Amino acid sequence: MANVFGILTLIALLSAAYVAMQNKDAYASEISERKDQQRALGISQDRLKAAQDTLASTEENRKDVEEETVGLRADETEQEAANKAISEEIASKRAKVESNETKLAELRERTAGAGNLDELSANMSAARAELEELELLSTAATANLANLTSENNRTEQIIANFRNESELISRGESLPKLDTRISAIYPTWGFVTLAGGNNSGVVNNSTLNVVRGGDVVAKLLVTAVESNTASASIVPDSLGEDVTLMVGDRVVPGSRAAN
Repeated sequence: MANVFGILTLIALLSAAYVAMQNKDAYASEISERKDQQRALGISQDRLKAAQDTLASTEENRKDVEEETVGLRADETEQEAANKAISEEIASKRAKVESNETKLAELRERTAGAGNLDELSANMSAARAELEELELLSTAATANLANLTSENNRTEQIIANFRNESELISRGESLPKLDTRISAIYPTWGFVTLAGGNNSGVVNNSTLNVVRGGDVVAKLLVTAVESNTASASIVPDSLGEDVTLMVGDRVVPGSRAAN
């Protein structure tokens, strides 16, 4: 009987030791998993900080361009006023030349070739030279005005692009120019990394489409963005049936139709 109790005691001790070993392994695994999560959280926070800094820089650039546009518009107004004044002076000189020519014709008729009209002819020649000079100035002013107008239009387009991008960012949408690829996949954690980041038009918290063969096979939610890379969670239930994401899959903004 004592042997039976001894055997039962031994079995109980071995069972307790086995359970303790299993608990120890599970605890160690849980600690390791928590450390991995903390590291991933730290990386995401750093990426968020970089995206916020980039957005602030974009807003600063937009303000600089707007200030430059104000200056260009002032230059354009000033140039238009100068061009108008030159045009008016040209018209005045042309009228003076025409008046002198009329007077010269009348004098020639009166004198019938008997008088010397050198002085009047000299005045007319000087007037013509002045008129030609004014016409050259007007041509140069017109060309300068055209250049200013072209530069102003270019600057306004840049401002419009900045505003459009800012509106998309504020709405949490990636930019239409975005066209990147999956660079790495972490199925255990349910997220991927992308080969493009803020410089490619990826916006934090935006929804992206994974496109393969012209079809959307999955959707992603951007969780962190850096200059040249980003990470995104795989949206639950968005993965197509019998579809496995692969490195190199194409990624575009969720609002843009697949093509």
